Amino acid sequence: MATRIKIDQVEPAGYKAILGLEKFIESSPLSKTHKDLIKIRASQINGCAFCIDMHTKEARKTGETEQRIYALNAWRDAPFYSEEERAILAITEEVTLISENHVTDATYEQAVKLLGETYLAQVILSIITINAWNRIGITTKLIPA
Repeated sequence: MATRIKIDQVEPAGYKAILGLEKFIESSPLSKTHKDLIKIRASQINGCAFCIDMHTKEARKTGETEQRIYALNAWRDAPFYSEEERAILAITEEVTLISENHVTDATYEQAVKLLGETYLAQVILSIITINAWNRIGITTKLIPA
């Protein structure tokens, strides 16, 4: 399998625009754990091997446990996640799969109740950003090292 075009080289201005959103997310008050959960779960749903590889490695380096990483695709049935993390994972799934059922009122209301509007806005922007990266990785066939 060979990588296709390199977006950062072919269209550097567009790539820098997405990178700007990533830099905003990285500098936001979102916890590292929440960022990691969003990145890994969205990448699992989208099937982006490059991003799954990258973000699970990053999560391990910052202290995420193997148990929580391995159970992430079954988070609803695993006791390892807080109420806030469950709200984040639910909205991550619904935004990532937005064409299926949109974002339900129940999921949104639970997330805003637990996280507040500002933190939820940052969560949503983080979800949108990783989905953009996943689509670049999958479309251009980025290969994990």
